[in-house]
Amino acid sequence: MMNQAEIALNPTPQVKRSISFFLKQVSSYLYFLPVLVIFGFMTFGPLITTVIYSFQQVNLGKPSVWVGIHNYVRMFGNPVFYTAWENILEFMLLSLVMGFMVPVVLALMVNEMRALGKFFQTIVYLPSLIPIAVALLVWRQIYSPDAGVLNSLLKAVGLHGQLWLQNAALVKPSLVVVMTWLGAGGSVLIYLSALQEIPTEIYEAAELDGFSPWQRIWYITLPLLSPRMQIMLILQIVTVGQVFTEPYILTSGGPGNASITPVLALYNTAFQNSDFGLASAWSVSLLVALSLFSVVYLWLSFRREKYV
Repeated sequence: MMNQAEIALNPTPQVKRSISFFLKQVSSYLYFLPVLVIFGFMTFGPLITTVIYSFQQVNLGKPSVWVGIHNYVRMFGNPVFYTAWENILEFMLLSLVMGFMVPVVLALMVNEMRALGKFFQTIVYLPSLIPIAVALLVWRQIYSPDAGVLNSLLKAVGLHGQLWLQNAALVKPSLVVVMTWLGAGGSVLIYLSALQEIPTEIYEAAELDGFSPWQRIWYITLPLLSPRMQIMLILQIVTVGQVFTEPYILTSGGPGNASITPVLALYNTAFQNSDFGLASAWSVSLLVALSLFSVVYLWLSFRREKYV
């Protein structure tokens, strides 16, 4: 048998192929190295800087002062911190109750349409193409207590108008309706792609067995759609957890902090109060909370790929 020195001096064809494959892989990754370095710098650079700032008193134009966990003590001692997280949890719950099944139902309806399916698919996706600032300004007019479209419709049928964005009890459901309207289009397309992956033979066999349309949806479509629904559920929670634009434009966090969110509070702390150290502590708390949901999302994604 050949010893190690002889193998090194006279490698076998298999060893030569392995070395050649390794060198090709290394050279391929070297081409990507500049992009990976830039991506890592742009991704992890601000993240690391934010964590460092959360332990400092940041003064623009002056050297930052290390203050340890003082920013976190201030954050946990601020009543707005708990109000913002209570609000975001309510937003998440309302979005699941009011908005989670809306894209599923729309996708099922569009999928069942034969002649006009593509047309309604486009109609459903149109709100996602409207610039969000413009869309929110339109919704502000719809919710206007004086001459708003919604209150005008209520008065036309003999009902009293409501203070949709000025009433603490109505402001969260009103914002969730807007968020659902803006985000349903993309979710519908994702569900439609999942529905088209279901083999038609399953539905044909169900029809031969006498399944009604409702039974096909309940016993076939929804079970096969459930892995995608689980992933979309986690994505919706993560997205709602970062909601900012809707309360910023429509309510500014009011009335009386009833619609303030962690991201909006973070924005006010950083750019209105110029307290970047405290705002960084807010960012870290948001990062930790949403990372937990992201881990669940990745776990569900890997599990789905394993069983596909």
